[in-house]
Amino acid sequence: MSMGIQDLSAQKVRRTGDDLVKHLESFELDLKFTAGVWFFAPGGGRFHDRYVPDMTMEEKLEIAVGLEKYGLVGLEAHYPSEVNEDNLDLFKDLARDTNLRLVALVPALFYDAQFEFGSLSSPVASARKAAIERTKRTFELNLELETDFSIVWPGIDGFDNTFGQNHIAARDRFAEGLAEAMDAVPGVRVCIEPKPYEPRCNIIYGTTAEALLLCDKVESLLGNAENRARIDGGTPMMGLNPEVGHVLMAFEDLAYAFSLICEYGRLGHTHWNSQPLGNYDQDLNTGVVYPEQTEAAMYMLKMCGYDQLFGIDINPERMPVERALMNNFDMLRAVNDRINGMDHAAVVDCVENPQDNRGILEAILIRTRYPGATGLSELS
Repeated sequence: MSMGIQDLSAQKVRRTGDDLVKHLESFELDLKFTAGVWFFAPGGGRFHDRYVPDMTMEEKLEIAVGLEKYGLVGLEAHYPSEVNEDNLDLFKDLARDTNLRLVALVPALFYDAQFEFGSLSSPVASARKAAIERTKRTFELNLELETDFSIVWPGIDGFDNTFGQNHIAARDRFAEGLAEAMDAVPGVRVCIEPKPYEPRCNIIYGTTAEALLLCDKVESLLGNAENRARIDGGTPMMGLNPEVGHVLMAFEDLAYAFSLICEYGRLGHTHWNSQPLGNYDQDLNTGVVYPEQTEAAMYMLKMCGYDQLFGIDINPERMPVERALMNNFDMLRAVNDRINGMDHAAVVDCVENPQDNRGILEAILIRTRYPGATGLSELS
């Protein structure tokens, strides 16, 4: 069985001037949301116990079904920690009986003790083999459950002390191991989720640009006829699933990072939350910190014609997961309404003719962000 791999080619279209204005005035982001089942009952952290009781998977799915009316259309989960051979029927029944389904199954390659020195990149042969086999099995289940894609996060693949590390060999092992798994189970798009650090001090392929390099590297290694036919036909088998928090941990600008991925037609999915620049991975609700980054990123996605799903990846330790998810949905809808209501022709003119619009873009944003403000200067 083959997955329905989404077409990402529209992201690569270049627009300027009147063409860009026309696109911005006619295209609207389709806010359909997904959520990771891992945060429905957060399990505590390094320095504190869990604050909410654990839930069975049945209880988590019951909550998810209750959120359908607010825009939740899909779930994401890990194999084998959350989805496994013992509970596959739960997710098959979910897809059959509701409008929810599993959109991505992720190989859990970061937690197990066997991955102490890395997973796909591990220099320990037995650990690397186990990681490859788990990745293969996860891809098989993606096909069986008819998901849209899988996500691979190299969270434990990295280094703490850089001295003497054979970084090139580690990157080769990771790319070659992933390609081996993809060729063993063809037809599964893989979205890489870069993160610069945590749990390792340094994670390989941790930034947007590095993840794009990995995409090219893995695709160059793929030899399965089905995978090659898709790639040769212009359909990427490798994409990115950037998480807002991870991008900001790396001190990247969010809109710029998203634009770079869209330039190459590889934005397969997005994970939304908020995060102070640098700092540890906080997974705060969308827009709580740096809402201007959220606005700029959403506008960039509108510019690029992004038509994929909006995944929520948060850590709601101190509020019910239902309220947390509704807050995220509401924030993204509110931002979307704001950017849709902007004077797109004026914005494009400010950007393309800055010599004639000194300070005007900032003035536009002030009025957009504070529509009820009084006593403002004339906009000229």
